[in-house]
Amino acid sequence: MVGQGVLRECLSDPEIDRVLTIGRSATGQHHEKLRELVHGDLANLTAVEDQLRSYDACFFCLGVSSVSITEADYRRVTYDLALGAAKTLARLNPGMTFIYVSGAGTDSTERGRSMWARVKGETENALLRLPFKAAVMFRPGFIQPLHGIRSKTKFYQVFYTALGPLIPLLKAFAPNAVTTTEQVGRAMINVAKHGAPKPVLESRDINALQ
Repeated sequence: MVGQGVLRECLSDPEIDRVLTIGRSATGQHHEKLRELVHGDLANLTAVEDQLRSYDACFFCLGVSSVSITEADYRRVTYDLALGAAKTLARLNPGMTFIYVSGAGTDSTERGRSMWARVKGETENALLRLPFKAAVMFRPGFIQPLHGIRSKTKFYQVFYTALGPLIPLLKAFAPNAVTTTEQVGRAMINVAKHGAPKPVLESRDINALQ
């Protein structure tokens, strides 16, 4: 869902002249500055390294729900895929800004009781140690999907649909805990262009940057 949002904002930004998406399937989007790389094994980018050079930023939006999944499987997607891609990109594009979509409540100590928060925290810490120009962790809370964007996770989409009428109230009572796919996308682009005030950004920081 976040990936759809940032892609939309990238394609509409006149200062961005080239966008590459990488995934196991095509996005279904068509645009003159968009190129899609469909690659079945995201854990191994060796075969496509020649197509990953000369980019200024990476917006890493790949993720999986921690509901009904083992820690080993969650770690394989959350930590292993992110670090594998990031290490390759840091080697190929040392001047790159790498932005990772994490989540509110992530545990930077890596010692908390929540499995997903520990793994996310470990992932963030490892990414921040890589030799990028900059690595920035986005920790949005509730994200409102806009412009027809839908979550690919059925449970989440049902949740968003059910909560839709209450979003104005949520924004009124907890404005710093709510953002939108548009705001996240614009904030990512802003960070890629101008940098971030700090390496870990919560929802209120994200909203201030869009």
